[in-house]
Amino acid sequence: MRLLIIGTLKGQLTTATKIAMDKGASVTHAENIEQALAVLRSGKGADLLMVDVAIEIRELVGKLNAERIHVPIVACGVTNDAKAAVAAIHAGAKEYIPLPPDAEMIAAVLAAVADDARDMVYRDDAMAKVVKLAQQVAGSEASVLITGESGTGKEILARYVHAQSSRAKKAFITVNCAAIPEHLLESELFGHEKGSFTGALARRIGKFEEANGGTLLLDEISEMDVRLQAKLLRAIQERLIDRVGGTKPVPVDIRIIATSNRVLTEAVREGKFREDLLFRLNVVNLKLPPLRERHSDIIELAQHFVKKYSEANHLPPRPLSKEAQRALTAHRWPGNVRELENTLHRAVLLSTGLEIGIDGILSPDGARLDASRSGPAAQAAVAAEQVTRNLVGRTVAEVERDLILETLKHCLGNRTHAANILGISIRTLRNKLNEYAADGAPIPPPNGGEPLRGAA
Repeated sequence: MRLLIIGTLKGQLTTATKIAMDKGASVTHAENIEQALAVLRSGKGADLLMVDVAIEIRELVGKLNAERIHVPIVACGVTNDAKAAVAAIHAGAKEYIPLPPDAEMIAAVLAAVADDARDMVYRDDAMAKVVKLAQQVAGSEASVLITGESGTGKEILARYVHAQSSRAKKAFITVNCAAIPEHLLESELFGHEKGSFTGALARRIGKFEEANGGTLLLDEISEMDVRLQAKLLRAIQERLIDRVGGTKPVPVDIRIIATSNRVLTEAVREGKFREDLLFRLNVVNLKLPPLRERHSDIIELAQHFVKKYSEANHLPPRPLSKEAQRALTAHRWPGNVRELENTLHRAVLLSTGLEIGIDGILSPDGARLDASRSGPAAQAAVAAEQVTRNLVGRTVAEVERDLILETLKHCLGNRTHAANILGISIRTLRNKLNEYAADGAPIPPPNGGEPLRGAA
């Protein structure tokens, strides 16, 4: 987390600086707008600007926009002046913090900007395999390509790989290749020299240099123009970049992570993506499954988002009702985790009562996200897909063990009933249970109490 503080506020920002540094932020100071712009152009970068309300924030925002520098701004003042707060927010600030600073408030602002709450939350085996592979490759210097549908969490996984790597204490810089116009992306990536094109008011360090020593995430790289891909390929191969209008190459030390929601091999066949660049990026491929193939993650994630947005909105945590859980698990989630998060955010805000019920679970168009909306056929398809996926890659013995133990649990430990359902003799059942108990598996007792270990 890189914090740039602009102004002095009679020394109160010094206290804010200390609090931010105690929370793990790296802090840079600038006394005025010009000094702040010089810091941002230099490649030191910032994830958040904390600005003295006496600074002309509208002017600052205008100059940042002129140089296409996008950094959130928090205004600070020594009084609880409502007019000053409103004026700062109208000028472009995201928040207003009264000073002397409150440690918890600053910590909350830093966490919100750094998005520390976006943890790797998973329970499903399909996701566990991806996370395990990510852990294995995180410590290497290999380029990583993360693929998956929109909303599956590609950027979150990229941040996770960075956090597990030897570069974790260095910068993690992201560039959304789809959000920046083609004619500006080269300057954004590689920087430019003063006067190299109209609007180049001063030398500007690009994202490659800003990420030096750390990790550069090229988000939605499939949207990058083929001509710029050639320059990117050279930068990755030789670890050298050329600023727009520059006269000599600049060395960089970075790790590249790229994401795409498209099948890049198809883009290669269509002539929209360079095959040699794909080979360079795709040293390791982490493919995120869609949420509909991570059925066990739905409630786990839903509970995580309920807790997150309850805390963010100062609301008491409430459980999801059984009906709400059924509706969530029956839905197909075409928008994946992003859609689920938005749904639960709304549910936290709209639900009344002691639990979050079905009335709070709304689809984006405002309609109820009811299990019945999917229909019996759709629900059966979801169930069949889940059962099939859970069988793949497992041995017959493993499937048999789980079936026997789950059936016994369903029968509250009654051996006779379980044997009848399974179509085996009570003797065979007991032999199987003794075998599982010897391996340390918990065996449901006859009275339906807590599972026993080491006895059938």
